[in-house]
Amino acid sequence: MNKKDINTREDVTLLVDLFYKKVRKDNTLGPIFNNVINDWDSHLNHLTIFWESSLFFTKKIEHKYKGNPLEVHVKVDSDNNNGITELHFGIWLNHWMQTIDELFEGEVADNAKRRARKMGSFLYLKIFEARDKKES
Repeated sequence: MNKKDINTREDVTLLVDLFYKKVRKDNTLGPIFNNVINDWDSHLNHLTIFWESSLFFTKKIEHKYKGNPLEVHVKVDSDNNNGITELHFGIWLNHWMQTIDELFEGEVADNAKRRARKMGSFLYLKIFEARDKKES
């Protein structure tokens, strides 16, 4: 079966929805996400806008992402007794990569993997910096 690249908002919606179905069921990630997110429909739409903005920044898109992912992730870590580790980010990234590979292939799909890897590394480091600041 030939897979297509990620080209539309509908493609991003499919990716985000399937990915978060996996995350919600995951034994390690599920409890964290399911305890924090009360309105999954709204959250999935917000994340679709995030990824659409990130992947299609050269295209004219209807919605632009507004938010601060770093602030949100630092708060989630704090609310979980600073228990977010590299394991959590690794599992998250593995689910993301597997979901992309199941559905898509191409330049934008590869870019979605690179962006997720960079974002995960950035958030992971910033969470630990925030912990250090709290302890100082």
